[in-house]
Amino acid sequence: MDGVTNVKFAGLGGQGIITATDILAGVAFAAGLDVKKAEVHGMSQRGGAVTSDVRFGPCVLSPLTPEGASDILVVVAEDQVEINRRHLKPGGVLIAPSAVDAAKLQNRKSLNVALLGILSRHLPFPESLWIESLHAHLAPALHAANDQAFALGRAG
Repeated sequence: MDGVTNVKFAGLGGQGIITATDILAGVAFAAGLDVKKAEVHGMSQRGGAVTSDVRFGPCVLSPLTPEGASDILVVVAEDQVEINRRHLKPGGVLIAPSAVDAAKLQNRKSLNVALLGILSRHLPFPESLWIESLHAHLAPALHAANDQAFALGRAG
């Protein structure tokens, strides 16, 4: 990777936005990149809007992604897609919850991980780093359902 990659996650409190960004940051760090992360919780404990930035590359100076500069926007709540589209740069990739068939998830709370599976197809990290980071950030009792969700998203 030559430059800094900006990924913004958006959704509602309780949807696993922070966990998803922790997993992505873990993957990028394990790949040897400089990683910065920033979160805006809002009223997250009451289902309010949550956004989180993950920036990675050879040298990252700030954790905040400028508006309109996200290479990839991952949105976990359908009603947050249009609200957050302004963060995406022209030609950037939008990953919306509609990209996952939620009926195929073993656990509906794993939607964030299924979206990480889709995200993984757009980034140059090996699948093994993703699985390692998933397992490091989630309780062992959750591994099977989240491995299934990640595989569903990765398969496309």
